[in-house]
Amino acid sequence: MLEQLLQETLSILDRTVRQHTYTLHARETGRVIHVGGGIARIKGLSSIRSEELIRFPDDVLGVAVNLEPQEVGVILLGDSDRLAAGIDVNATGREADTPVGESLLGRVIDATGRILDRGKPLRFKERRPVERLAPAIIERAPVTVPLETGIKTIDALIPIGRGQRELIVGDRQTGKTSVAIDTIINQRNKNVICVYCAIGQRGTAVARVVNTLRQFHALENTIVVVASDEDPPGLRYITPYAATTMAEYFLEQGKDVLIVYDDLTRHARAYRELSLLLRRPPGREAYPGDIFYLHARLLERATHLHQRGGGGSLTALPIIETQAQDISAYIPTNLISITDGQIYLSPTLFHKGLLPAIDVGKSISRVGGKTQFPTFRSVSGDLRLSYSQFEELETFARFATRLDEETRSTIEHGRRVREVLKQVEHHPLRGSEQMVVLKAVNEGLFDHLALEKISNAEAAIQKCVLEELPDLCEQMETGKKLTESQWKQILEVARKAIANIEDRTERLS
Repeated sequence: MLEQLLQETLSILDRTVRQHTYTLHARETGRVIHVGGGIARIKGLSSIRSEELIRFPDDVLGVAVNLEPQEVGVILLGDSDRLAAGIDVNATGREADTPVGESLLGRVIDATGRILDRGKPLRFKERRPVERLAPAIIERAPVTVPLETGIKTIDALIPIGRGQRELIVGDRQTGKTSVAIDTIINQRNKNVICVYCAIGQRGTAVARVVNTLRQFHALENTIVVVASDEDPPGLRYITPYAATTMAEYFLEQGKDVLIVYDDLTRHARAYRELSLLLRRPPGREAYPGDIFYLHARLLERATHLHQRGGGGSLTALPIIETQAQDISAYIPTNLISITDGQIYLSPTLFHKGLLPAIDVGKSISRVGGKTQFPTFRSVSGDLRLSYSQFEELETFARFATRLDEETRSTIEHGRRVREVLKQVEHHPLRGSEQMVVLKAVNEGLFDHLALEKISNAEAAIQKCVLEELPDLCEQMETGKKLTESQWKQILEVARKAIANIEDRTERLS
């Protein structure tokens, strides 16, 4: 009995060995000679390629960036506390890549695809390299379609188009992130997919952004890619490139995508830290010589594709932090020269409570009115002129004791324009809501109202016009031009709304 059982066992083993096929895999192995500060130096990887992934023990990954005759400089994408000189590492044969696909929407992840929101495991079918070439000039189309932010100051005076690169610049704590988040919230029902890329932010700040997006039902349409201030500098370095690759997946399907980089100041600092550790020659402010190329190759990937390429668009809103309002510093000037305009947030306006604290004089959109609907363009032209005149006169009026009637009325009108441009955080407005109010202030309907009553009058006008003239509101939002008689209808409804407020105020008093 025992012999029979033994024979059967040997027969099964023999059959298993015969059925098994052996495959040889060539694997290149190197040895770490130095590790620390988020980088490693390796000997022995003679055929390694630039940007190739290297696998360390404990599944820590690194990216080869310095290819020298005797050693390879590697930036680490994970915790290096357990790594030490003398350990063996393996080349993976593939470039640094990131997952892409529909399953990423609504999730919080890092550049390697690691889940940060404690949700279900990611199910994706494809990974793509984080570094990709920007579309060629012949593949691009002009930027003509507006990307509505829902913020009156931007949509009216600094319009952004789909496929544009518009820089958001200002000192810390001036509302830069709020402008970007409001723009994401406003894309909820506009078929625009959003990617929010947080670079070097505190965990509490990122959690606050995620909660805001969830509260306003914008997270379902957004991918949040995070590299916190506690992550190694290598992960902070590749995060914006990985986020752009995720966005390009939808761009190539012909969809419109918005990506926010918050912020590229920390990204530049992470790259400077890595470059100094890798002993690259420092230049101005200790940044390496290719710091301009660092951001140029990133932002050039934002574009509006030609119809033969699908017609999709990728709009970039990079954020940059200035010190003491110095927009002529090294990194800000680099980004201003790369982008198609900038939105400047002033700490002076912020401290005065004029929110959003956008300085119209220092802000510009180089695409301009080409991306605005005709109705919006007809309203914003007069608005910019009157606001510019007001700002100039208000400065001189501080030194004058007596002002003529015309100057006084221009200043009073300008103050009401400035009051109308105020907006509550995280409450973006529809295009029609903005247009009717801006038209009303242009026509002087608010000039006789006290400043504290402007917000109530604005809300009343928006409500009455939306209820009584819904067809005209839809016409404005679809880009159709209004006739003079249609504008008269809107202004008549606006006058009635203001009159009702005044009557109600008199009765209460």
